[in-house]
Amino acid sequence: MIDVKDLCENPSAYRESLRARGAQDSVVDEVMAADSARRSAIARFEALRAEQKEFGKRVAAAKGEEKQALLAEVKDLAANVKEADAEAGAAQSRLTELARSIPNLIIEGIPAGGEDDFVTVKTVGEPPAFDFEPRDHLEIGEKIGAIDMERGAKVSGARFYFLKGVGARLELALMNMALDQALAAGFEPMITPTLVRPETMQGTGFDVAHDDEIYKLAEDDLYLVGTSEVALAGYHADEILDLTAGPKRYAGWSTCYRREAGSHGKDTRGIIRVHQFNKLEMFIYCPVEDAEAEHAKLLAWEEEMLAKCELSYRVIDTAAGDLGMSAARKFDCEAWVPTQGTYRELTSTSNCTTFQARRLNIRERAEKGTRAVATLNGTLATTRWIVALLETHQQADGSVRVPEALRPYLGGLEVLPVL
Repeated sequence: MIDVKDLCENPSAYRESLRARGAQDSVVDEVMAADSARRSAIARFEALRAEQKEFGKRVAAAKGEEKQALLAEVKDLAANVKEADAEAGAAQSRLTELARSIPNLIIEGIPAGGEDDFVTVKTVGEPPAFDFEPRDHLEIGEKIGAIDMERGAKVSGARFYFLKGVGARLELALMNMALDQALAAGFEPMITPTLVRPETMQGTGFDVAHDDEIYKLAEDDLYLVGTSEVALAGYHADEILDLTAGPKRYAGWSTCYRREAGSHGKDTRGIIRVHQFNKLEMFIYCPVEDAEAEHAKLLAWEEEMLAKCELSYRVIDTAAGDLGMSAARKFDCEAWVPTQGTYRELTSTSNCTTFQARRLNIRERAEKGTRAVATLNGTLATTRWIVALLETHQQADGSVRVPEALRPYLGGLEVLPVL
């Protein structure tokens, strides 16, 4: 949630942020008006409450008919206090509702616009060149006995699959290599819940009422997560953290679920866009002053994994309108997919500043009281990486060369052979 005090002191920054996202900026004035109404309602309540306390002293000292007359007035005053309290509560609820509707304040300098308005930060490596007609990842996966889409659809429907044989081993190898890298960087490994309460989902910045991407279990009022970021963000909800020894870093391994609503007809072949996949997600809690430096580290760790997998990729600075609710800035790493002739997202890292922490009431001790911490997240490996690995390292006979860094995690295999 945005900082209402900061918005009231710097409304132009929030208007510019909303315009960069392609959103209406009139809500800024609505928040300011709601905050003014809240302050007035609280002031009225406090004045009446003080009057009520003072009047109580007079009643206690009075006797006889005077006391009876005062008691009648006390009753009317109590009703006014109760009404003022209700008005203050309603004003606070209205302000909270408006404040929660505003996405995070973007970091100055990121590109404005939508999905196609990103800025390429850098491109690393050359797309592979083949002296044969390259196969796509599904054809390769079938030849080496790694992917079975047909039976996935038979069992569960469209956009489901089986990873089998070397396919299952390849995913586990990727995830374990990513986990070892995370451990070396000081992350604590976590296997997280994949079902969360609505307040956890909302606190992370997802709109449970209107987000068609989210699977809901109505009978239990629980939601399937699309990333372990959700559970990791909720892990320290309503807590005061001690960050004097440095940031808290967690690496969450989980299965993830996405409905892929609105993607009908897109990426229907293979495992690029599916309903279920596995992911290792980095998550950091830190003081807000350290957030941009931590963001740079997350991106560097993602690039380290891409280099180990010997993939060609580019880093993009995502445009404001494609950030989502919580991110103030987001970098994506997109790997080259040969048969598509384009780059496809493999990792994403977001600096959410204090937005999620305010919604989840996660604080740290400061010189004067407590304050919200910053949260950041970044992908280190997912099932989708298999797409780029198979296509990039394919050989003429349909087999796949295993990148050197990945070989120890596959029992020393240098090639995934054709069956």
